[in-house]
Amino acid sequence: MVRKKEITRERILTTAYELVVTQGFANFTARSVAHAINCSTQPLYQEFRSMANLKHAILLKLQLYLSNDVFKQVITEDKMIDMALNYINFAEKNPQLYRAVFMEDHFGVNTMHDFTYNYGRQIMAEYAPAQQLSTAASENVITGMWVIAQGIASLISSGFITISEKQTINLLQAALYDFIHNDRLEDGTITVNSLHTLDQLTKI
Repeated sequence: MVRKKEITRERILTTAYELVVTQGFANFTARSVAHAINCSTQPLYQEFRSMANLKHAILLKLQLYLSNDVFKQVITEDKMIDMALNYINFAEKNPQLYRAVFMEDHFGVNTMHDFTYNYGRQIMAEYAPAQQLSTAASENVITGMWVIAQGIASLISSGFITISEKQTINLLQAALYDFIHNDRLEDGTITVNSLHTLDQLTKI
């Protein structure tokens, strides 16, 4: 009879993911993951071959969580506002994880920023109030909203500000209306320096 494997790939990934959620990447090592599972480091390398591969698996798991659970929460019934608000709420509820993946950039080349920005592009493509905008103007709206959401999220996650959900919604609604109707960003397209092709990442 074949003995059932006790330390499975899924168990390792789940444990590693939970460590990153609670602690960030400050102590993300093979030994810390193995200690949390109560095993040696050997199963980790048997299942993932390297810590880089394990980190990439965490990235994919996090992207699925964000796209399926976080970004799709309906709060105001305005998809652009809700995406920005959900991003901010994620930072408030998970400050360690937010800083680890969106500020410290442990996944390299601003991967999570690009993932979020491209999610915004997909929403904007079907966003009725902005259908009259040119491609460049639409890109500027996405970038403008992203800059505002990123700023609020970073300040909240660092404990610099306390702001109510209603206040946040009012700020986002005012900014979005202004970007769309008054073309505040008309002086050329805002360049997002980190954006790159995401073919290797999960599709939303």
